[in-house]
Amino acid sequence: MSDNPTAVELLRRSLDTFLAKDMKAWSELCHEDVVVEFPFAPAGSPSRLEGRAAIYEYLRNYPAVIDVKSTLILRIYAAEDPAVAIAEWSASGRVLTNGNPYEMRYATFATFRDGLMVNYREYWNPAAFMAAMGGSGF
Repeated sequence: MSDNPTAVELLRRSLDTFLAKDMKAWSELCHEDVVVEFPFAPAGSPSRLEGRAAIYEYLRNYPAVIDVKSTLILRIYAAEDPAVAIAEWSASGRVLTNGNPYEMRYATFATFRDGLMVNYREYWNPAAFMAAMGGSGF
């Protein structure tokens, strides 16, 4: 990666870090005041988180609940705004708390400033998520 990475390179790094199950490192790719949005979050799950500490707290136990074995980055797009990148990707794995398969497709929009994420918005299917989770969140 270059000394001045593009938004596409930064978003790819964030997806690679997520697959490595290092939620602390993922949160450190975020600006202190990051805003993370899940517009399709099911009832009982947050649809908006503000701040690096909040997103880390939300994600820190994720690897103990969902074991993502692989991701497929279908495409990462550069946007007209050079600070923005958009990814179509999928995750495949297993829910450790109930043994259900976890298969999810995502559309992610990320905005970066000074090499850090300042906004992360992720779209996914809440019905598929709840089915995999057996009706509970993580």
